[in-house]
Amino acid sequence: MAKHCQSCGMPMNRDPNGGGTETDGSKSETYCSICYADGAFRHPDVTVTEFQAYCVDALATKGMPRIMAWAFTRGIPKLDRWKNAA
Repeated sequence: MAKHCQSCGMPMNRDPNGGGTETDGSKSETYCSICYADGAFRHPDVTVTEFQAYCVDALATKGMPRIMAWAFTRGIPKLDRWKNAA
């Protein structure tokens, strides 16, 4: 299993559901349950910049200072999901 979700960067061991799910119901070894379910991304039509902003907002809502949330999301463009994104 990947150490971090290859969409948002969250440590996979912090995923409340133990990973996203594939179409056959098996656990994804690449993506977390917040990003991925039933073999598809939960936010399929966002750009990497939009997704980073979404993640900052989500982390801030959970109580993380926005500057820390911003810092945590800087690596998102280097993750597998986004490497070849336009």
